[in-house]
Amino acid sequence: MFSSTLKSKINQLWNKFWSRGITNPITAIEQISYLLFIRRLDELDTSKIVKSEFTRENYHSIFEGKFKLNPLESEEKETSGNTIDKQKLRWSQFKQLDPEAMLERVTKFVFPFIKNLQGEEQPYSRSMQNAVFLITSPLLLDEAVKAIDEIYEEIKKQQDKGQEFQDTQGDVYEYLLNELAQAGKNGQFRTPRHIIQLIAEIVDPDITDQICDPACGTGGFLLGAYQHILTKYTSLEHLHEDENGFKRGTLGDRITKDQVWKKLKEKTFYGFDIDQTMVRIGLMNLILHDISIPKIEHMDTLSKKYDSYEGDEQYSVVMANPPFTGRIATTDMSDKFRIDRPQTELLFIDRMIHMLKPGGKAGVIVPEGVLFGSSKANIDIRKALLMDCQLEAVISLPAGVFKPYTGVKTAILVFTKVELKAKKFHTEKVWFYELLSDGYSLDDNRKKLMDNPLPHAVGSYKEKLGDDVVDRTGQHFYVPLSEIKENDFDLTFDRYKAFNYQEEEYEPPKDLLKKLLEYEKEIKEGMEELNRMIQ
Repeated sequence: MFSSTLKSKINQLWNKFWSRGITNPITAIEQISYLLFIRRLDELDTSKIVKSEFTRENYHSIFEGKFKLNPLESEEKETSGNTIDKQKLRWSQFKQLDPEAMLERVTKFVFPFIKNLQGEEQPYSRSMQNAVFLITSPLLLDEAVKAIDEIYEEIKKQQDKGQEFQDTQGDVYEYLLNELAQAGKNGQFRTPRHIIQLIAEIVDPDITDQICDPACGTGGFLLGAYQHILTKYTSLEHLHEDENGFKRGTLGDRITKDQVWKKLKEKTFYGFDIDQTMVRIGLMNLILHDISIPKIEHMDTLSKKYDSYEGDEQYSVVMANPPFTGRIATTDMSDKFRIDRPQTELLFIDRMIHMLKPGGKAGVIVPEGVLFGSSKANIDIRKALLMDCQLEAVISLPAGVFKPYTGVKTAILVFTKVELKAKKFHTEKVWFYELLSDGYSLDDNRKKLMDNPLPHAVGSYKEKLGDDVVDRTGQHFYVPLSEIKENDFDLTFDRYKAFNYQEEEYEPPKDLLKKLLEYEKEIKEGMEELNRMIQ
């Protein structure tokens, strides 16, 4: 559980940045991400050194040798003051310096070091080329380093109490990232972690998949897919139940082959985003969670540029919550789309159908308007889903899932790619499910409730998907394609739900009025009696 003490310490860290003039939440989280990243690198490297000594594995520390500001210099021509022992770049080393010396070392050596961690061909290195360390105050850096150490000390306390370390660390980053969702700019806002878990449980990514989020932001869906895979391959004795009722594990001890781990951490997770800052944060977020080479690129997946970068049918899993209200200039829009309207919520569905390999599966969040919109573009996209794919499920979400950022009603679409631009329908029936609660209050506070309805939703999907549920008064049922066609391909839950109306009997108005007059008389007599008593 994320403690109030931990929240307080994170809020104090935010306040330090605010009071020192870094007031833009995106700028602050980017700079804090750099510091978290630097500290975690030291910690992970130390942990791997200890593990290699115990297992006798051959591990080479990233802090071995010397770091040169100009790597092209030869050993004989090293410029004085431009080379440093990499051990001095560790968090545990520079945090002992006085504030001025610390700022100089971090600015001059540590930050350039983390910018050049991976080869130039990797997305991380490309995204970090223009990154700038904006902390110029020695006092702010000193205060931030101490605050982050205090946060990690609190994490260690929770670890000692039985809380999984990686989950708690993820919660810290998740809490920090909350500051990015200021009013849901351009329809972009973070997806709650438990909703990502729900989609991961349903889509069920595995170690053989190539997983993509075409509008990945901070990488939440990619991280959710990774944690789902780790849980699948963690022995039962190492699993625990999280606050949402899901079984979770971070060990992955049933993955025993090094080449499988290498593929999982280097060639499994792909993402794209149009915001360079989000790309950097997403890359660091995944690396912080031990995904060594995440493939997140700075690119608009709806553009012609993406078409020239990558072909269709590349991924076996797509999980996403694309922007709801965005627009793209028609001059930049890909020529592959089957609709000519620049609505991103529609174009992203089309793009995901193109991205999926035949047999590949997607779980995507869409605004409910996509499901019932009467425009030709809306209807064409729904037809494409039913023809090119087997549309397996439409899961209606409560209206408050994305509060306090938006109250828009949304749904999850689950579909499996069959054939691109098919000439016939590959969907015979669609399973509809209404999620009445996500386990949190549906107001702006979003407090955790006692019940955990999400595992029930996953269980219903897995158990009922092959059965013909004809009773439509309940929480889930099937609708045949023929009926969906008759309703202009409407895919909203309420369109097909059967409501039980019970006839209510009321007394005649004359009798009701008589009773009201009698009540009024009794009240008047009581008031007169009370008045006599107090005189």
